[in-house]
Amino acid sequence: MMYIGIDLGTTNSAITSFDGKTTRVWKSPEQNDVTPSAIYIAKRGGMFCGKKAYDNAPLNPDNATLLFKRLMGTSTKLKLGDIEMTPEECSAEVLRTLFGYLPEEVRNDEKTGTVITVPAAFNQMQKDATKQAAFSAGIKKVALIQEPVAAIMSIAKQQNINGVFLVYDFGGGTFDVSIAERVGSKINLLTNDGISFCGGRDFDTLLFDNVVLPWLHENFNLPENFRIKDKYAKLIRVAIWATEQAKIELSAQESAVVRLDESAIHCMDEDNNEIYLEVPVTRSQYNSLIEPKIDETIVKTRQVIENVGLKPEDINCIVFVGGPTQYKFMRDKVSHELGIAANNDVNPMTAVSEGAAIYAESVDFEKTKGGQKNEKGIVKASAYGLEFRYNARTSADKAKIAVVFQNANKLEFEFKCMETGWMSGKWNLQVILSFPLIYQTWEKIILTFNVQMKMVLI
Repeated sequence: MMYIGIDLGTTNSAITSFDGKTTRVWKSPEQNDVTPSAIYIAKRGGMFCGKKAYDNAPLNPDNATLLFKRLMGTSTKLKLGDIEMTPEECSAEVLRTLFGYLPEEVRNDEKTGTVITVPAAFNQMQKDATKQAAFSAGIKKVALIQEPVAAIMSIAKQQNINGVFLVYDFGGGTFDVSIAERVGSKINLLTNDGISFCGGRDFDTLLFDNVVLPWLHENFNLPENFRIKDKYAKLIRVAIWATEQAKIELSAQESAVVRLDESAIHCMDEDNNEIYLEVPVTRSQYNSLIEPKIDETIVKTRQVIENVGLKPEDINCIVFVGGPTQYKFMRDKVSHELGIAANNDVNPMTAVSEGAAIYAESVDFEKTKGGQKNEKGIVKASAYGLEFRYNARTSADKAKIAVVFQNANKLEFEFKCMETGWMSGKWNLQVILSFPLIYQTWEKIILTFNVQMKMVLI
């Protein structure tokens, strides 16, 4: 059985599967771990979702829509060319696209369960709209989980430790900070806060305003207020898009170039010269521009820690989520200023979808309102005064089984895995009495031993 986790993001989305042992991120046709949450209607008809939609949005903004997740749960209509769509319908297209990455046998399997992540701040209407979008996309068994909780589920898979975790979620448009505590298989969200309109897009704007815009004025004859003139609207859109591409390059190298040739811009300056972009930018320039924004998030994070009555030393580590947090300068500064170690075991772009997939394994999708499966399993043989207790859900190669019996009659029993056909061989009750006893009551004896296994014990 396959369990599916989907991070339905404001800017990018991702899908991961979990088979009970390992997670797998399903890549887009472009072989990327994430898919832009963007929709584009071509002028000659046809709907596109993902990277093609995102790349075409600056060229034909009237035929594209982005950031619709912010409007989930509302009746807002989004116009794309000649059609109108609700945020719920747009989200359904993204979910349908992501679900399409899975093998057909997984998509069509009635047992496949899917968990979709939502922001911690989502209200019930927004959650209901998310579920309805999933049903519209043809996803049948659906449950929801809060994004910061999913991120910590991903950490729990890598490191099986209890403690308090800080989730620093810096996305394309917003910043969210959450603190959650993990105790065993339970994760409790202690607090959540954030800053609206503080994200990767603000970094793009800073780079455009302070580096690209001065270069354009220096190399072309443009009005001072050309940004608000219709004649230059396309220039602004494609230039900001190119700025983002250069910003991404700075994550891997010391310098980059904001580059677009004349054929991509199709715009003349006031002297009828064709406009192009060839703007060099360095990592040091970029760092100095974004540092004040990072400082804002650090101040907010300190407030959140104090408000919940904790100190930095009470927190195990920072879990970074969101594309911009892949940037080393940002991660190092946040970790250093807060005095909390950074966790580098998970991918900031896919941690949320991976955690959702792991959580999906624990959900009882047969229940009307979902809910988690029972942690413990019990098999009784009342006629013999015999009972077996075991962990009903485990990805380990061995399972600890408790045998409870009221007499020491000569009995034999055998364990069998229904999915693989593996069998333990027969066990003699009188023989296993030689195993160390866990505890003894007046009428019962309980002992435990390990059984080698591959799947869930039946």
